[in-house]
Amino acid sequence: MTDVQPEPRKAGQPGLLAKLMAVVQPEFRPDVLIPDLRDPIFGGPPCMVVDCDYPVLTMGLCRPHYNRWHHDRPDLREYAAAAGPPFTRHTALACTVAGCRYGRRAQGLCSQHLYLWNQAGRPQLVDWIAAQPPVAPNPFPRICLVAECEIWVHQQTPLCPSHAQAWRKAGRPELEDFVARYTDPFPDEICIDLRALGPQLRLEVQYALQCRRNEHQGKLRPFEAMRTIRFLVTSQVTSLLDHDEHGWRQRMRVRGMRDSKASTFLIFARWKVQDLTEAGGWDAEYPRDVWRLRRLGIEDNERVLRFDGIPQPWLRDLAKRWARWRLSTGLNRESAARPTRAIARFATFLASDKVGVTRLADVDRAVLERYLADLHAEMGGSQHQGNHIGLLNAFFTAIRQHRWDDDLPTTAVFFTEDYPKRAERLPRALAEQIMTQLEDPANLARWDDPAKSLITLVLMRCGLRLADALALPCDCIVRDADGAPYLRYFNHKMKREALVPIDDELCDLIGRQRAEVCARFPDTTPVLFPRHAKNPDGTKTMAWTTYRRALNRWLNTCDFRDEYGQPVHLTPHQWRHTLGTRLINRDVPQEVVRRILDHDSHAMTAHYARLSDTTIRRHWEKARKVNANGETVTLDPDGPVAEAAWAKQRISRATQALPNGYCSLPLIKTRPHANACLTCPMFVTTAEFLPQHREQHRQTLQIISVAEAAGRSRQVEMNRQVADNLEKIITSLETDQQHPEATPDAS
Repeated sequence: MTDVQPEPRKAGQPGLLAKLMAVVQPEFRPDVLIPDLRDPIFGGPPCMVVDCDYPVLTMGLCRPHYNRWHHDRPDLREYAAAAGPPFTRHTALACTVAGCRYGRRAQGLCSQHLYLWNQAGRPQLVDWIAAQPPVAPNPFPRICLVAECEIWVHQQTPLCPSHAQAWRKAGRPELEDFVARYTDPFPDEICIDLRALGPQLRLEVQYALQCRRNEHQGKLRPFEAMRTIRFLVTSQVTSLLDHDEHGWRQRMRVRGMRDSKASTFLIFARWKVQDLTEAGGWDAEYPRDVWRLRRLGIEDNERVLRFDGIPQPWLRDLAKRWARWRLSTGLNRESAARPTRAIARFATFLASDKVGVTRLADVDRAVLERYLADLHAEMGGSQHQGNHIGLLNAFFTAIRQHRWDDDLPTTAVFFTEDYPKRAERLPRALAEQIMTQLEDPANLARWDDPAKSLITLVLMRCGLRLADALALPCDCIVRDADGAPYLRYFNHKMKREALVPIDDELCDLIGRQRAEVCARFPDTTPVLFPRHAKNPDGTKTMAWTTYRRALNRWLNTCDFRDEYGQPVHLTPHQWRHTLGTRLINRDVPQEVVRRILDHDSHAMTAHYARLSDTTIRRHWEKARKVNANGETVTLDPDGPVAEAAWAKQRISRATQALPNGYCSLPLIKTRPHANACLTCPMFVTTAEFLPQHREQHRQTLQIISVAEAAGRSRQVEMNRQVADNLEKIITSLETDQQHPEATPDAS
């Protein structure tokens, strides 16, 4: 929820009353609303107490029964069987000492008996209460003014302690009015009484209640709505728009309104009334410096896009046009907010005294070079610096592409050299020692929630991004013609559906999770991992922050350690890297890995999935190696020669790289001619260089033809040997490809 700056009050709000009369539905028009007790927003499942129909608040109990159970906390099942019908708000609990009718304070005792029990050294409470003489005061104290409440009162007020506390919380109204409230036949548990509100304010609250139910924006029990209504009554306002959002929050703090549900509903109600008053859509929202995206139909929650950090009107208008264009292409809020923040920083730089640029025509290369220096001084060549440069460059490109302003100089451009150099990031796959601990069934069983344990398995075995895993629908399992299961998900980055094969164990676990979720939300089509709070119909997904916090708790509980004995810290995305690396090192073709990870390019797959050193050696040992004469070269895989050859081959790749093979010449020696490899006995090559050999063979034959025509016999003789050797190499390696079973297995 975003707290925005105070908005100026709009005098009179012309036309609001007529709009409210037109939109408030008949079922929300009564002055006393009695919602369905099973309504997913205003009600819920019934209390577990026998013969109680009030909706559950917590622990399977309604609010009245929970409040009574909470005092002594007896066995929950025994209490539910013996508690009886719901208690009314008229009665309060009396002291448990025989004959005492003073209100309870703690331990089931009134203030006087609690003091005596403490003075006695806090003995066994049940025995101490049984030993107390019955209380029989003469004369008897007065009883509470509230009807049906028989609790004795103290001298300070004519109310029992419980009702006195409620009177103080209500703002100390007239006692006559306060007591009359308890004779009302409508209890707060099942009714929302709007009679104390003025005509327009009542319609506004009715409209907010209607929006809350229609939009399924979290539960709102009647007693929580009544707290908001009583606060509005004591605020003496005629409309929710009498104060801006900032003003309402200040008044709630001053009044000590700590009920988050009640205060959140008040702000929610003001949003809805304000949206009804002010026109929506691009025509109305575009001129504002703070866009509320819910008015544009982009997001349901209270998200804004701010342009008030750009002081120059000419630059602010261009930033708005760019943001509107990006949003219209289907990008999310953050894809428009990050560029806007980058422009705001650039605008602050332009407005500084040392620059003083006042028009777009002055934004030339010289200004950008000064900005690059200023940006580097703050960000020091970090990734954020490159992001700022890239976003600003894209902004300039959009201005030219769409002809938004022809005053932008052609020199206002960033070049490749302007971006800070980035070192190639190493693969983030987890070590197998760590993965063995993470995949241990005993450790997986230590998750505090089976749903989060299942999310972890999906991330490990399927390589999904966390956002895609959390958004899985309930019907995410599909099968092919052979009955093999696949996980169907929506790749939000690529904006497309994708499939990944899964094993039967994971398929069964997903089936159990689906059955549990559908049993919890039988009347809707929930997601596979629904959010626990503010999700009455199960259609909202678990937040990624919720899973990340649970993941950190699990890592701490299991005390995972790396090879150095340090605690393991990881991100969910590392499991995606790990899966790609594992598949590559199990000889799964890269094209298959690309499809499993649903990448657009092989370059991304290559970055995720790096071959381990042992895998490279295994393939090198299996490959058929021939010398310059096409003769097979073999090595003992277990002998010291093979170890030395492998070490030298790794060094040769870095220090003596050849375009068509490897040099087996000792490193302390050098070749007399750089192009003498194909006539050198130290030359070794494999089938991976066949394309280079074929091309060199073609070029060599061309050289021989030209030399023969020119009569250069020495050149013909030298290249004829190269061509013959190439022919032998190609024939030998092609035979190896056509008959792989003939390849010597050196592994």
